[in-house]
Amino acid sequence: MITIGQLARYAGVSTKTVRVYHDKGLLPEPDRDASGYRRYGAQDAIDLIKIRTLAEAGVPLARIRQLRAASDEDLQQALREVDDELTTRIRDLRAAQGRLRRLVAGQATALPTEVSAHLERLAGWGFTPRWVDFQRDLWILVFAAHPDQAITLFRDQSETLADPALRSLFLDYDRAYDLDADDPRIDDLARRIVEATRQRYATAEPPSLDATSDIPALIQQTVNASAPAWRRLDALMRAQLDG
Repeated sequence: MITIGQLARYAGVSTKTVRVYHDKGLLPEPDRDASGYRRYGAQDAIDLIKIRTLAEAGVPLARIRQLRAASDEDLQQALREVDDELTTRIRDLRAAQGRLRRLVAGQATALPTEVSAHLERLAGWGFTPRWVDFQRDLWILVFAAHPDQAITLFRDQSETLADPALRSLFLDYDRAYDLDADDPRIDDLARRIVEATRQRYATAEPPSLDATSDIPALIQQTVNASAPAWRRLDALMRAQLDG
């Protein structure tokens, strides 16, 4: 029989952690002996190591308590699910590590070759340096935060700008930067963009990021904050598209 301090050392945790597990109902608290000390056995040490392993894997304590009472079959299934979650977390961490290493190497803003080529074409089509910079920042954010979806979104925009009529709308959007917010050309441009959008996606939903992503809102807020005309243009388009 061992003391709580010895138990904690064997399992690689603190005595405070053992007491927390007692309070949470994860580890039964033994009765005190004649000397007033709680004594633990080998099974307590084994149970504590299991609890610690699950906790380190990110399993919430409430879930661990449920698993402690589960049947062998349910426990094995739950452990397989935990293993799958760990695999996903490891993959995400490796992706984050790769981004970190590119940052250290000064390559944080690296974009796919086809995106860089597209950005160079924008200037040739007449877009302002301001617009090109906005587009570069947009794609850096999207490719960094959503690498699996970014290329689909990019190619959709690239195809849009390859159409001279649609490209003309985006050029007008760019030039609207210098207009007064109440200029009637803003209303006309909003109407034309909404009509073109509905025609382009009449039979399919436009590609978009995950609904939980903050990136689209962040980008649009930045664009809107840069010019009152752009802010009003965005408000008009949203109202018409939602209407």
